[in-house]
Amino acid sequence: MEANPPDYELADRMALTSPDQVKAIGHPLRTMILQLLHERAATVTELAEVAQRPKSTVAHHVDVLTRNGLLRVVRTRKVRAIEERFYGRTARIFHVTAEPSPAGEQMPGDFNDFVVAARESAKAFERGKLWGFIRHARISEDQASQFWDQMVELVDEFDRMPRSGETMYGFAIGIYPTDHPALPAAQDSPPGESWTA
Repeated sequence: MEANPPDYELADRMALTSPDQVKAIGHPLRTMILQLLHERAATVTELAEVAQRPKSTVAHHVDVLTRNGLLRVVRTRKVRAIEERFYGRTARIFHVTAEPSPAGEQMPGDFNDFVVAARESAKAFERGKLWGFIRHARISEDQASQFWDQMVELVDEFDRMPRSGETMYGFAIGIYPTDHPALPAAQDSPPGESWTA
């Protein structure tokens, strides 16, 4: 069994405070790169081989992520007089802050992890390998926020699981307000009336 990933030091959480940072994680190839680096640090060459994309393309996207503070060089290695750079994430979890951008810029509103999850999970659904639930509950905003904190802990636990096996699994989790109908609050029984189940 392998050690807990990844093989470099990184922060637990990082707030994305600029539109460029949010745009950076919204690109499918950059999302893939960030997900791969949950496993271990990697070079542009390694990432290009796994992603099956040209090295120049991957190098461009790694540069975008690095310029926006989402990746950093965590170590280097000399190979035939050439220095190879190994890139790692700067945090396990990136989250979009609810605070306005320091420069007053509008944050992008089109980044959606569930779009990625829906696309990725289609084949698993066809093979009968998709495990999931959806629930609706009428709760307060404070309760939703507290529950989100618990979900973040679960994501962190998933990220830290020792790597083993041959299959890569996706894990999607979220909470969001909906227009789903809800029953009104239950009425107290009128005097002289009793309830039975």
